[in-house]
Amino acid sequence: MSLIDSSLIRFEEVVPPGSNWSHVLKRGTTLRITDTTGDANVAVLLYNFELLSERLNLPDTLKCQHTARLTKGHCLYSDMGRILISITEDTCGWHDPLSGWSTAKIVEQKYGAKTYQEARNDWHRNAHDNFVTELGKYGMDERDLAMNVNFFSKVSVSGEGRLTYVPDNSRGGAYVDLRSEMNALVILNTCIHPLDTSPTYSPQPVKLTVWTSPSPAPDDLCRNSRPENQRGFTLTERYFL
Repeated sequence: MSLIDSSLIRFEEVVPPGSNWSHVLKRGTTLRITDTTGDANVAVLLYNFELLSERLNLPDTLKCQHTARLTKGHCLYSDMGRILISITEDTCGWHDPLSGWSTAKIVEQKYGAKTYQEARNDWHRNAHDNFVTELGKYGMDERDLAMNVNFFSKVSVSGEGRLTYVPDNSRGGAYVDLRSEMNALVILNTCIHPLDTSPTYSPQPVKLTVWTSPSPAPDDLCRNSRPENQRGFTLTERYFL
């Protein structure tokens, strides 16, 4: 495990199972998400906090990097061709950018309805409603939803385009480091993956660590993993001139 210099850590916290969280991850900082127990799913939306109409564009992200999964060395692009986030470390190896998020209907069909009044903190929550709740804190609503990444989840794609959820993709202690290349609004929740095959409703907690990190150097892995990423970094750096 790559240790973080404690003098650089700005804060740490735990997001409980099925909960939502948001933060403006400043340029020059990195967010480490750690799957503390294994089998976590972290659904993430990204926006340019200075211009909220600019947001994560997964079709461009995947197309320009010739991939259907995300891992170390990949960048997450906005719909303006700029890089919101770079994945600088990853001990899990596969993160799902294709399957979207869970909804109340999906959760109820799989696990039955369980309200807060009935179960208190063990009630059945879903990613869609959690996203909308968190978006409201920034003056946005359901119309501002965009495609999301499901960190720690693996979904394979057959030659016919069929999506298959792969269980046990992430083990306890696995982590992914997200370096912010812009002032990125990160909205996430720890609800179950929409294709999760578990017979029980069992979202998992994650630990978040935000720390001060250096700017990407000329030989940075994410910058140089694809020629398109070099152009994306140039556009992003010009934005801050």
